[in-house]
Amino acid sequence: MTALGFLYPGHSAEEDYPRIEQLLGSDIRVELFHTDIGEDAHRVAALREMGSAERLAAGVEGLRLAGAETAVWACTSGGFVHGWEGAQEQVRTLARLAGMPASSTSFAFVHAAREIGVRRVAVGGTYPEDITALFADFLRAGGLEVTGTRSSGIVTAAEVGTWGEEDVLTLARAADTPDAQAVLLPDTALHTAAHLGLLEKALSKPVLTANQVTVWEALRLTDRRVNAPTLGTLFTREPLVQV
Repeated sequence: MTALGFLYPGHSAEEDYPRIEQLLGSDIRVELFHTDIGEDAHRVAALREMGSAERLAAGVEGLRLAGAETAVWACTSGGFVHGWEGAQEQVRTLARLAGMPASSTSFAFVHAAREIGVRRVAVGGTYPEDITALFADFLRAGGLEVTGTRSSGIVTAAEVGTWGEEDVLTLARAADTPDAQAVLLPDTALHTAAHLGLLEKALSKPVLTANQVTVWEALRLTDRRVNAPTLGTLFTREPLVQV
């Protein structure tokens, strides 16, 4: 049994995690612990506070007691708003607090893009434009080329969590550009686990979404690869552990 540990702010799209666990099958267990979201706002100051060491530390004990082997900060904007170096320090701090390998959703996107062999990506952000721009800057710092961005201007994670399949598909289509090799949807408050097959079929290219890449990143930290095509191109890479 491989136990994957996640710290997730609030409750907007927490259902994605047990869904992904079920789709992975095999011997993977997902342990999700909630951190205090604080002010629910896609604003730089609020996002920096949401990902502070104090807030992350509050969830670490639960991960240890659950026997988790990883600690992944399951929040994209609460990572990339610190910039590349700041997000690295955030992850190092989380690893020290948890006493286990750590990462975050922001880095998961960069690692996942490399895993599927893409360099040019388009971004569909639920966030206001300034926050989406910070994510694009983060991706560039990670060596990716951003072919275009689309912002929905939503301020709260709570509102993002109400979006359904058609909303997600509309955002992905609006974000896509002809020269993008993949489309990235970075908000962990967005329900996407049930829509990955539809998204990739509609766009005819890989789609990387926040909760999907977060779980994949935890598997990467434990040197596990699981073949689960319903979770998109990212979960059809070698080496395989067949579900």
